[in-house]
Amino acid sequence: MPAAGRTHQSPADVALIDSLPGWTIHVPGHPAEARRLLLESIPGDGRVYLRLSAQENASAHLGVGFTRLREGSRGVVVAVGPVLDRVLRATAGLDVTVLYASTIRPFDGAGLRSAVSAAADVVLVEPYLAGTSAHCVAEALSDVPHRLKALGVRRDVEIRSYGEIADHDLAHGLDAGSLAMSIREFLAEPGTH
Repeated sequence: MPAAGRTHQSPADVALIDSLPGWTIHVPGHPAEARRLLLESIPGDGRVYLRLSAQENASAHLGVGFTRLREGSRGVVVAVGPVLDRVLRATAGLDVTVLYASTIRPFDGAGLRSAVSAAADVVLVEPYLAGTSAHCVAEALSDVPHRLKALGVRRDVEIRSYGEIADHDLAHGLDAGSLAMSIREFLAEPGTH
């Protein structure tokens, strides 16, 4: 709800739910994913949060855990839910592995570990508060030297300009161009930027 303001956009919802133990958190990036995740959640007795968005990716990815969509050796970029298409555009031509998840809790630590090498640069792109899953990355890679760049809705300032979804993405650096710049800068060799 880009025109309704920050309270309706709820950028801290996943971080808030994540503070409660035992919750499953789904962040589908396509209507087919949302349908599947909802139908799978209904008969269970667990605690499930399904975060829906007006944004969607062009294709559904119905795998469980992280789905590896691109293979590379320079780093790992994790895309959550509806940011995937922008991440794929932003990483075009980069030698990076791209992982996608529509379920972010429980966090697929094993899937992330299998995608990293002895040392890793990890970029985490989430459509809510930047860094919400940073603690999960740190835990999954606790014995692996790594650097992490967390991208998402800015924590430092409340954007009060009301506009379209694209306006909010630009303001938070979540458009494809801003993501490309942030990812390239983070992955650049020291002393090259």
